[in-house]
Amino acid sequence: MRSGLIAQKLGMTRVFADDGGQVPVTVLKVDNCQVVAQKTEERDGYNAVQLGVGSAKPNRVTKAMRGHFAKANVEPKARLAEFRVDADALVDVGAQISVAHFVPGQHVDVSGTSKGKGFAGAMKRHNFGGLRASHGVSISHRSHGSTGQCQDPGKVFKGKKMAGHMGDARVTTQNLKVVANDEERGLVLLSGSVPGPKTGWVLISDAVKKAMPEDLPFPAAVVATEEPAVEEPEAEEEVVEEVAAEEAATEAAADDNQAEADAAADDENKDA
Repeated sequence: MRSGLIAQKLGMTRVFADDGGQVPVTVLKVDNCQVVAQKTEERDGYNAVQLGVGSAKPNRVTKAMRGHFAKANVEPKARLAEFRVDADALVDVGAQISVAHFVPGQHVDVSGTSKGKGFAGAMKRHNFGGLRASHGVSISHRSHGSTGQCQDPGKVFKGKKMAGHMGDARVTTQNLKVVANDEERGLVLLSGSVPGPKTGWVLISDAVKKAMPEDLPFPAAVVATEEPAVEEPEAEEEVVEEVAAEEAATEAAADDNQAEADAAADDENKDA
């Protein structure tokens, strides 16, 4: 079991297939997704990786979380999430995971918080048919009807489908197909709809009801870190060094000539 990704929903668009057909897709953006912490079986009782995505202002982050990010040597993140993984699928702390973690043609599960609809009636919330629209009904055409039995049991059973708060709940959409990904811009295109509003955060993971492709990167598609290049001495510096060496040699030769001239003058004075 591999790690997933945290993404932000940008909206929906369409992609034209090779046969000219249109495929509705949801565009998800993965912005600098890094591993912030690891959970191991020996220390925590289970194996997991904690991922962070986006960026947050340090003054908007609590002191405890600033220390948490500093320990991992990563910038403060806007969103954190934890993914259960196998022991051999742990990713190093500080590593950045790219959108190539999911390949086109693969199926994924997406979890998010659905749009809140407020207080909704039974027809909208539970797809009830409502009462008759003509004879025998007085101003209760969209009511849900009876909710209980008689004196026995004398109550409404828990879980009864009635009017109430709708939406704003955790929803998982399964078996969405990955249409394409863009590593440069950090985008993933999924066929179909994804729960939540635009700019909402979602969690992408491998589908549990579909077989995974064999060419998936394991344990993750980690972005290679670029090592700082060694600066080579410039040509101007070499020329300056050569000029300085020549000047030093010229001064040394002049000092030697002056010393020989002084010695010759001293000899002449002694002879005189």
